[in-house]
Amino acid sequence: MSSKNLVLLHCMAVLLLVRSVSSSQDNAFLFHVCSDIEGTFTTKSPYETNLNMLLGSLSYKAPPTGFGLGSAGQSPDKVNGLALCRGDVSPADCRSCITAATPELRKRCPNNKGGAIWYDFCLVKHSTINFFGKIDYDNKFYLYNVNNVTDPTSFNAQTKNLLSRLSKEAAAVKKLYAAGEDNLYGGAGSGKKKLYGLVQCTRDLTSEACTACLDGIIGELPNCCDGKEGGRVVGTSCNFRYEIYPFVSSS
Repeated sequence: MSSKNLVLLHCMAVLLLVRSVSSSQDNAFLFHVCSDIEGTFTTKSPYETNLNMLLGSLSYKAPPTGFGLGSAGQSPDKVNGLALCRGDVSPADCRSCITAATPELRKRCPNNKGGAIWYDFCLVKHSTINFFGKIDYDNKFYLYNVNNVTDPTSFNAQTKNLLSRLSKEAAAVKKLYAAGEDNLYGGAGSGKKKLYGLVQCTRDLTSEACTACLDGIIGELPNCCDGKEGGRVVGTSCNFRYEIYPFVSSS
């Protein structure tokens, strides 16, 4: 996706950042991006037929395990895509998210041959480019809690340590997902508080590529969420989130 889209991503992120990251478990729409470098298609064209077929297949491929990918058609009308649900989301909630995301992506990128959409619970992406197994370093956005911590230096270090530990755990399992918590130290009463985190990669990546992707976005913590009580860096290949409240389903 183009640098123009990347600029739009960051501009939109600024608008999103003004709201506090909610503790709600609602499956909220987060963001979308439309590719303007892959061209467009016309209504009832072979590409649209292939795209509809692919998105329909992802809606039933992904929910059982939380991940699905596939292709439809032949070049020059071939389309590739994937759907990823958050690692703690149930198959029913995964299905509901993808069912909501696919028509919304078509609505927001009606004729673009490439696009991606993010909700709290899922990601759906399609492209003419064979992106399977490749890290997308460009298309990502930031969200953070508007509240500041009292000891940012200590908090930032503990956040990075937690996310780095979870990154190693995620890369070691087939799901490429890990969530966990640490006790918070530094500052009055902080020892009684906890820090919660989550990291995840799309499962077309190798373990090594997942680690590289997560290391890259964890390195953006100073730009994204310096001294903030919660934050996320969300991309089409990997993402992380941390909060000072539990947000991952325990069921």
